[in-house]
Amino acid sequence: MKMKHLFGATAIATLMAAGVAMAADTIIGVSIPAATHGWAGGMNFHAKEAIDRLEATYPELDFVLATASDPAKQVNDIEDMMATRNIDALVVLPFESEPLTAPVKRVKDSGAWVTVIDRGLSEEGIEDLYVAGDNPGFGYTSGMFFKEMMPDGGKIVVLRGIPTTIDNERVEGFQAAIEGSGIEILGMEHGNWNRDDAFTVMQDFLSKYPEIDAVWASDDDMAIGVLGAMKEADRMDEMWVLGGAGMKEMIKRVADGDATIKANVTYPPSMSATAIEMTALNFVSNAPVSGKFVIGSVLITKENAEKFYYPDSPF
Repeated sequence: MKMKHLFGATAIATLMAAGVAMAADTIIGVSIPAATHGWAGGMNFHAKEAIDRLEATYPELDFVLATASDPAKQVNDIEDMMATRNIDALVVLPFESEPLTAPVKRVKDSGAWVTVIDRGLSEEGIEDLYVAGDNPGFGYTSGMFFKEMMPDGGKIVVLRGIPTTIDNERVEGFQAAIEGSGIEILGMEHGNWNRDDAFTVMQDFLSKYPEIDAVWASDDDMAIGVLGAMKEADRMDEMWVLGGAGMKEMIKRVADGDATIKANVTYPPSMSATAIEMTALNFVSNAPVSGKFVIGSVLITKENAEKFYYPDSPF
């Protein structure tokens, strides 16, 4: 591990006052998707807050943050970090798993530390640290709620997220939970964790299926798009919707006993801060941080919604 704090606070202050630039010992690149939807906006907020806090606490750390609105931009961002900043570590939430796997592997092959958040890579064993929500548990918890609410079975539609490893895990967990329940999945399409895409997908579902009892939107932004399509088609009273991730708007509706939004499932966007802070610990302490750090998913109902409602949150 590199030597830290070679100068006392007084000496550092004197040098800085004299205009002497203090080079950072460790450069940590952070590459995450842009705030294209609510959860991503919350994730960006918590990432920036963590970086500001860590840079103030550890002068020997320097962070490079880049946000991307598509996989190609994210690949370019990471390659630029390697070429121009010679990063010692990369914290990355892949926009999509497949196109980001090879670029992140090149970072690892350069000798840098790699932390992957949330969506995972298409090849196992590349990252030193993986931080994510419990995606199989997220799907399973959602499925068990459907099973509880629909003891006699019923007809549902499902909106998937962006094609990634975590989306696969969520869907597999959901299907395992409802197996043998009599719940029939009429259709399952990718809404890409996007309100507009979900609105379009739900419009298609509504035109295809005259009878839908419930919708697993699997994300709160997609749930908003779904609700918009239902309202436009004047079918709000025919079905209920389960999203996920704990958007404050949805938690408020759960707390108020909204018949259309009966529950929610947690998937905190603040995991970006967790990943950045754990990566920093690798360089400023002797604490072991490699491996997997999984944040559990909790069912939010009217009875416990107050514990999960943060009106000042950006998400």
